[in-house]
Amino acid sequence: MMLCWPLLLEAQPGQRVEPPFVFLALLPLVMVVVLAEMGEGGMDSRVLAVLGVLSAINAVMRGLGAGTAGIELVFFLLILGGRVFGAGFGFVLGCTSLFASALLTAGVGPWLPFQMICAAWVGMGAGLLPRRVGGRAEIAILAAYAVVASYLYGLLMNLSSWPFALGIVVPGHEGSLAYVAGAPVLENAHRFLVYTLLTSTGGWDTGRAITTAVAIVVLGPAILTTLRRAARRAVVRPGSPVTVGPG
Repeated sequence: MMLCWPLLLEAQPGQRVEPPFVFLALLPLVMVVVLAEMGEGGMDSRVLAVLGVLSAINAVMRGLGAGTAGIELVFFLLILGGRVFGAGFGFVLGCTSLFASALLTAGVGPWLPFQMICAAWVGMGAGLLPRRVGGRAEIAILAAYAVVASYLYGLLMNLSSWPFALGIVVPGHEGSLAYVAGAPVLENAHRFLVYTLLTSTGGWDTGRAITTAVAIVVLGPAILTTLRRAARRAVVRPGSPVTVGPG
């Protein structure tokens, strides 16, 4: 609802539309619930240490790439972490990585909650992929997921800002692509999809997809091995005590 409310809004033409800030206010509560679950045995100190290290690395790498031409260095490690430690870990890693990088790069703003929740979904989705796959097939699946997740992330982030961009005119396209409050859902959805395709999909999103997929193919096997060594010492089991492996 944080993202899709503009398409479902009933409003009169010319009526001033304010974003539902209640959704943004709920995000800190979600983080409190996640941290409470972590403190009740979902993650032990070793997993929290891994979470902190990966969040810090992601924050630094995001600052290096800074989204230039769609080059994003944060998503491949987010996907690999979610793959090894599970959906819950991936969700938290997405939130903490984007929050930490925003603090480092002075990127705190109204867009941050949307970035955090969308990145959390990317990490969570990686943890929900089929588990009984290994070797080259696993890398292929992760690379394919990286491409899909990169495009979806760009689409959702565009949806978070598009309703507030006024007078959108794209060269080569007749008419405005701006959001019209109260217009039929299909009409606004069509404007948004055209806007996304012309302004983001072929550039930023494609760059993000290529960067993430290539990083997974090149670095994925080594990083997966390293993370799984750490996972043998501390296994995340949501809702139950953490099992400490041999060694």
